[in-house]
Amino acid sequence: MKKLKVAILGQGRSGWKIHGAAMLKAPDKFETAAIVDPIESRRQKAAVRYGKNIDVYKDYREMLGRDDIDLVINATPSHLHVEITKDLLEHGFCVLCDKPVASKSADVRMLIETAKENNVGFYVFQQSRFAAYFTEIRRIIDSGVLGEIIQVSISFNGFSRRWDWQTVQAFNGGNLLNTGPHPVDQALQLYGEGVPQVKCFMNRVNTFGDAEDYVKLILWGPGKPVIDLEISSCKAYNPFLYNIQGSRGGLSATAEKINYKYFRLDECQPQKLMKEPLEDEMGEPAYCFETLKWHEEEWTFEAEKFGTFADMTGKYYDMLHGHITEGKELTVTAGQVEKQIRVIEECHRQNPMDRFA
Repeated sequence: MKKLKVAILGQGRSGWKIHGAAMLKAPDKFETAAIVDPIESRRQKAAVRYGKNIDVYKDYREMLGRDDIDLVINATPSHLHVEITKDLLEHGFCVLCDKPVASKSADVRMLIETAKENNVGFYVFQQSRFAAYFTEIRRIIDSGVLGEIIQVSISFNGFSRRWDWQTVQAFNGGNLLNTGPHPVDQALQLYGEGVPQVKCFMNRVNTFGDAEDYVKLILWGPGKPVIDLEISSCKAYNPFLYNIQGSRGGLSATAEKINYKYFRLDECQPQKLMKEPLEDEMGEPAYCFETLKWHEEEWTFEAEKFGTFADMTGKYYDMLHGHITEGKELTVTAGQVEKQIRVIEECHRQNPMDRFA
């Protein structure tokens, strides 16, 4: 098995706790060869965490002359993603950029073209595609037991007050660009082919920055389910992550548990439209009602079977390693992410907010 030599730009929450931790968990596939961070204390910790063979830099431009790096992970602050990724691609590096890759779809298209022009790989980190609950939800939908999917409600909500740099528009902050790439990526997978119509409402409520912390997003299109997505920091009660309505049943899910029920047409009494008033067996006026035979099923998250919640990061990197080393299918593509950013960009266009931070 080929081991990829990796450089990680940034040792913040994402660079260390997500990407760095994933590298250390897969030593047969990845070797962290270089770390970049402008903060001295983080560089010192990296020199200990990753072993004596690590090279540590203050600025990523110090490593641009290297020809032994197979993949650069760009986990710098969000507003630096486009500029740094473009520079790396132009210098011949394959790049995995953390989310949000950009705030403008034109920038994503530019990065895709830059990668093609320099014959290098350009990838975007969307690990929630591999979450165990989402994999199971897709399996249930694809099985057809719920019938035609009419509405998908997604609730990536909680209650919090926030005051860090990710609440600032100039840094590509706000709930839609911080958290949004996860549920919007999932939503677009369930929506399917084509670009949906978009209606979005945003608000600033408990944030100390100038970006939104409340998002209500509706996606729809001909022959598609309505997708109702909330990304709110103002919801004290959050009973579900997913709620799905279908023509033959429904589903309710958290990250740890899925309940769904459905009926079978071959077990129902045949019915036909009646325009005459309905009566019961006593000749009294009656309500239109039938008793369906429901089949109820449950799925629960088992760490022993599905791995830890962070295992979706490992699954993403397994996919990426297989693509780079063996040419296997890339299941999260930059083109898919470009469509995601198009949706996010339209949401911001509909909800302009003044900047003061």
